[in-house]
Order: sequence, then C-alpha cells, then structure tokens
Amino acid sequence: MTTEWFDRVSEELQDHLNSICEEYDQVGHMNINRASKHPRIEFFVSTEEEERDYFCTILFDPYNEEFYVESFDVELLQPTRIILDDITDIIEVVHESFHEFLMDDTDSELVYMEDDEDDEITVEEIDVEWETPEVTAFLIEDEIEVTYQFGVDSSNGDGVLRRVNRIWTDDEELEDESTFTFKKDEASTIIAMIASHMDRMVGYDEIIDL
Repeated sequence: MTTEWFDRVSEELQDHLNSICEEYDQVGHMNINRASKHPRIEFFVSTEEEERDYFCTILFDPYNEEFYVESFDVELLQPTRIILDDITDIIEVVHESFHEFLMDDTDSELVYMEDDEDDEITVEEIDVEWETPEVTAFLIEDEIEVTYQFGVDSSNGDGVLRRVNRIWTDDEELEDESTFTFKKDEASTIIAMIASHMDRMVGYDEIIDL
C-alpha cells in the first residue's frame, strides 16, 4: 500500500487545471484530503456566504494504486467505480463535473453562468419545496451518517431526492451531497424496481466493521 502515485498526481494536477477552461479559472478550487483510508481530491466553488459547494471528488485506492470516481448505475440500481488511468482522465472528469454543476437546478445549489454582456460570473439560486425533513437512513455515532430528503422542484414539478453522506475524521467533517430528479410517471417504477431486488442488496453492516 502506497500513496506515492497520489502525491505525484496531486502536485501536478493544480497546474493542469489552471488551463482547464475560463470558467474554472474564475471560480474553481481544489482541496487535498489525506485523512481517510482512501485519500481524496475534492473540487468546489466558494459561495457568497463563504461556504463550499463541492462538484467532484476523485478518490485514490492505495491498495490498487488507482484513482477512481464513484457513480451510480441507474439500470442496475447500484453504485459503481469508474477507474481513471491517468491525469488526463482525471482532468476530463473534473471538467465535465464542473460544467454539469453549473447547469444543476437543485435547491440551494448556486449555478454559475457567464453573462454575455460583461463576461462576469453571476449566480442564480433554484428553489425546491422540501416535503420531508432530512431523514437519517444510517448512522454510526461520530463516524458516518447518511440522510435523505424528498422535495419537488417548484420550476417544473420534478421529484427531487437529496442524499447527504457525512463522515467524521479526527480533525474534520466530510460531507458529500448528491441529488436525483425524476418525473411523477417514473416514481412507481423506481419504487417497484428497488423493492423487487432488495434481497440482493448489501447493507452497511455487511461492509463496515461495526
């Protein structure tokens, strides 16, 4: 197990990202977090409230010495790992995630758009009417918490499912947020597909040494 490859890529990545695109140069930031079993490189923009909105997380598996991003297969309804073979792959993922973030239309997400008139970055906030509070789906006190919240996008009536994953380390709290939107016609199909295959799914207690 070694983090030598992680350290090398982390050092070189910032220089490569400086030329990723004009929008990223203006608002994009990178943070390196080594305080976990799988070190990560987190990318974010700063809001007017001096908070961070994360849009991409690159993880490193020190056992296999490979970078990867976590995704979700909507057909198989299960998480997947996408391996990034080199720094070019990492830059492409960051660039794509950044522009997807700019176009995201979920609640409390700040969407940065270029103003054609003065070439400045402006901010638009999109509202979601939350129908439920943030509900805890899994919790290990002071270690990990997974919560869900359901709402409706007031602009188009889409259902919005918000997932927040919080992990506490010795010196900080890590938070990863994702959302999934869907139409009313899709809801019953999604529920039925999950219910029909729950017996094949693995719970946290089977992958975490409680």
